[in-house]
Amino acid sequence: MSEALKELGALIEAKRPDCVLSWDVTHGELNLDVAAANIAGLVEFLTNDSNCRFSTLVDITAVDYPERVKRFDVVYHFLSMYQNQRIRLRVAVRDDEMLPSIAEVHPSANWFEREVFDMFGILFTGHPDLRRLLTDYGFRGHPLRKDFPTTGYTEVRYDEAEKRVVYEPVKLVQEYRQFDFMSPWEGAEYILPGDEKEAAK
Repeated sequence: MSEALKELGALIEAKRPDCVLSWDVTHGELNLDVAAANIAGLVEFLTNDSNCRFSTLVDITAVDYPERVKRFDVVYHFLSMYQNQRIRLRVAVRDDEMLPSIAEVHPSANWFEREVFDMFGILFTGHPDLRRLLTDYGFRGHPLRKDFPTTGYTEVRYDEAEKRVVYEPVKLVQEYRQFDFMSPWEGAEYILPGDEKEAAK
């Protein structure tokens, strides 16, 4: 399977050198790094080319690398049910950069692009309806950015006296607990609460 994917990667690079920056086969999956400006053209090519036929858009997501100049990797997953192959496209974009929408080629991208915009703040040009999808209308920030505070900026509750939903600054009622993430099956180096009862038997 990996040989077939290597052949496919070389073929796509030869046919669309304007789009493909690099490619590799890792863990039995073909990964292409794509130029941001040419993503829509490459997706259309991958959908229609007889050697590819990646007609199913599985997902669009993003990964945040705050220390990089091109902070985000927008990641597209496609499936070819005709060839029984999968492909992953990665597009590196800056914080202030906009990415062309692929909603015209794959209508299901409408939802995925809205989700990426809502969670990461990445803008898609030519999108028919780029609004927040998972957060509230007045929500500030983008929750999946790594610099977003773990508690958020505001909390929401229903106020019985005012008979409406109110937004307030976050007030933590208890301090964060400290987790060491040690697995008790691998033998913790301390006594857990309640272990002293077992030792007393």
